[in-house]
Amino acid sequence: MSDLLDHPTAIRSGEELDLAKLEPYLRSHFPDETGPLQIRQFPSGHSNLTYSLHLGARELVLRRPPFGSKVKSAHDMSREFRVLSKLHLAYSPAPKCSSIAMTIPSSALPST
Repeated sequence: MSDLLDHPTAIRSGEELDLAKLEPYLRSHFPDETGPLQIRQFPSGHSNLTYSLHLGARELVLRRPPFGSKVKSAHDMSREFRVLSKLHLAYSPAPKCSSIAMTIPSSALPST
């Protein structure tokens, strides 16, 4: 049987995150994490970009609309957050969402 999991790899060119802004923001929410910030990208996430973040021992997933997206309803991250939050309660393999994800400033997630 083939491996059906999407494994993170190097970030695609042009889809990088602004580490100088994102890292201080994450450290302000997780002050006990002292290890380095490592970011990789899940390669199959083209509709909404999906990144694997490791901050010390903490593992996070960051999702964002594609760069330059003009169709807001097609990439409604607040809708995705609400659905996944409810789904996790009934189906434990679904990811547990963190409310800090909804508060990351857009300046840390460039839209160019």
